[in-house]
Amino acid sequence: MSLFKFRALDSQGVAQSGTLQAADQAAAVAILHKRGWLLLHIETTGSASLRRVRGPLKGAALVSFTQQLATLLGAGQPLERSLNLLLKQPGQPQVRALIERIRDQVKAGKPLSAALEEEGDTFSALYLSMVRAGEAGGALEDTLRQLSDYLERSQRLRGEVINALIYPAFLVVGVLGSLALLLAYVVPQFVPIFQDLGVPIPLITQVILGLGEFLSAYGLVLLAGLAISAGLLATRLRDPNRRERYDRHLLGIRVVGPLLQRVQAARLTRTLGTLLCNGVALLPALVIARQVCSNRALQAQVALAAQQVKGGGTLAEAFGSQPLLPQLALQMIEVGEHAGELPGMLLKVADIFDVEAKRAIDRLLAALVPSLTVIMAVLVAVIMLAIMLPLMSLTSHI
Repeated sequence: MSLFKFRALDSQGVAQSGTLQAADQAAAVAILHKRGWLLLHIETTGSASLRRVRGPLKGAALVSFTQQLATLLGAGQPLERSLNLLLKQPGQPQVRALIERIRDQVKAGKPLSAALEEEGDTFSALYLSMVRAGEAGGALEDTLRQLSDYLERSQRLRGEVINALIYPAFLVVGVLGSLALLLAYVVPQFVPIFQDLGVPIPLITQVILGLGEFLSAYGLVLLAGLAISAGLLATRLRDPNRRERYDRHLLGIRVVGPLLQRVQAARLTRTLGTLLCNGVALLPALVIARQVCSNRALQAQVALAAQQVKGGGTLAEAFGSQPLLPQLALQMIEVGEHAGELPGMLLKVADIFDVEAKRAIDRLLAALVPSLTVIMAVLVAVIMLAIMLPLMSLTSHI
């Protein structure tokens, strides 16, 4: 497929310009003639794949695109005009080129879902399925609003966690850097001093001096070894079976496990609930929801749940056979299935665990910062005590 830039007059005599994809120039001309436009100029701009946005449209750009398109459709604007209005707004060149390609596909008579699907992995399976379901039900505007709310909530939670982790991350780096500096460079300076003085050296001082000499001599080797070990671990975790066992073990850790369960439960149930509320069937919804789970063990359980549901089982039974989700989530899913209100109940589960996950993260970070400060203070105090004890012993013999 090639990308062509054109100028033409529509049936009302209004000048139109833009780009479109076609196999060759003759096919591009045929598309414009089919619209009833008078072609003024056309030229190729190279392969369409070269102009594509690299990778998925993520973050604020995707949320903004979805929100603005939903707003324009809600104001009564046709889809093609809404996309034209989005093109008139300032933005990144790659995003504008993406919107222009989508508009051209819509002009050619394709539905929005097909135009989005033409962009490859730019839009996720969740996004495409919801848009397709909204078009089938004649509620594209409402679907886009729900989709933008879903994306905005996910983006906000991610941003809050990242912002909350910035200070503890700097604090950890500061603690480790300060201790490494003290042990590797400051402490070894006292070794010849203590040897010349000939004073008795306490055990704690001997340990600190030995550790300092070791880090001074082999610190870089130790750092390289840690980096190699991390690389080997990352390589081993690329194996799907090992990664699944590792992720399952993470969910069983005493403090971290329940937090990860809440985060994964909120993400999974919100995705499922949003898809079901927009008319997507349960089995396709499970296939899509499996992709949003970052934990491989939970991914495997969702795949198994899809097989059990396909065989006639209930969702609560499928998830309860090997419980990786919190018990409250399983109970609420079971209640929702019995009451025939599964989509709404899934969204309630997501709201509950969103709040619980955020509260748990806040508590964890609130305890982490003073804990790191106390640990750093204690370690520095131990090092200073180890250095001062021989000096105090010397002064006592004078």
